[in-house]
Amino acid sequence: MNTKNTFKKVVDKVVENVLFGTAILSASFIVLIVIVIFERGITPFISDNDGLGQVNLLRFLTGIVYLDGPTFLSNAYGIGYLIISTLYNAFLALLIAAPVATLTALFIAKIAPKWLGSLLRTIIEILAAIPSIVYGLFGAGFILDIVYNLSVSLGVQSAAGFSILSTVIVLAIMIIPTMTVIAEVAIRSVDKSLIQGSLALGATQTQTHFKVVLAAAKSGIFTAAILGVGRALGEATAVALVAGSRRSGITFNLFDTTATLTSTMLLGMKETVGLDYTIRFSIGLVLMVIILLTNLTLNFIKRKVGRVYA
Repeated sequence: MNTKNTFKKVVDKVVENVLFGTAILSASFIVLIVIVIFERGITPFISDNDGLGQVNLLRFLTGIVYLDGPTFLSNAYGIGYLIISTLYNAFLALLIAAPVATLTALFIAKIAPKWLGSLLRTIIEILAAIPSIVYGLFGAGFILDIVYNLSVSLGVQSAAGFSILSTVIVLAIMIIPTMTVIAEVAIRSVDKSLIQGSLALGATQTQTHFKVVLAAAKSGIFTAAILGVGRALGEATAVALVAGSRRSGITFNLFDTTATLTSTMLLGMKETVGLDYTIRFSIGLVLMVIILLTNLTLNFIKRKVGRVYA
C-alpha cells in the first residue's frame, strides 16, 4: 500500500515538473522575442546610425511622413499616422466582425438543427485555420475590384481599389471565424437553467436568446473580440496586398490608400539595410506596446460589463 502511494506521489511530482517546464519554455519564447525586438528597436534612438544621426523619438512617434529610399535620413521616419491608421482599420474591422460573429455563433449554438450547426462549425473552424496570405490574395483578386467599381459608381477617386475599405473588409473576413469559434463556445456554455427559467416566465425564444443567452455569454464574447482585435492589429501580409502602402498623411476617407504598422514593417524588409532595416524593429516595438495597451483596455471593459454565470 505504501509502495503504491509512494509511486503515485513520484508520478505526480514528475508530471508537475514536466508541466512546469513546458510553462517556463512557453514563457521564455515570449521573453526572448521581447528582448530581441527591444534591443534592436531602441538602437536607432541611441546610436548615430552610421553617421546619419540619432532618430528623434518624439518625431518618430508623432510624425505623419514615413520615407525610405536611397537617402535613409534619420529624420525621415514618422509613424504617428501609421499608429492612427492601424487602430482605425482594426476598429472598423471589429465593428463589422463583432455583430456578424456573435449572431453566427448564436445561430450555430442555439438555433440551427444539430446537423447544420455541426456543418457550419466545421466550416468556420476551417476558415479560422486558413493562412492570412490566402485572405490577402482573395482581397487582391476580388475585393479590390468590388471596391474600385463601387468608387466609380459613387464618383469617388480610388487607387484601383487599394483603400481603407478594402483593408477593413479583408480584416473583418479574417477575424470573423476566430471570433465566431470563441463566441460559440461561450454561448454553448450558458447554463440551461437560465434559458428554461426565461421560457417558463413567458419570454419567447428570440427574447431569451438576445436578453438572456447573449447577456450570460458576454464575457466570452468580449474574449473573442480581444482575440479578433489582436489578429487585426498584427496582420501584415493580407493588409500589404490591399492597403496601397500610404507613405504620409492621416486620412479617414474609406477610399484613400492606407498603411499599417505591420504592412510598413513587411514591405521591402529583405531589400533594406542599415537604419531602414533597424527602424522596422522600432515599429515592431511600438506595435507590441499598442497591442498590450489595447488588450489591457478591452480586458478592463470586459471586467466592467461582463457577467459570468455559474
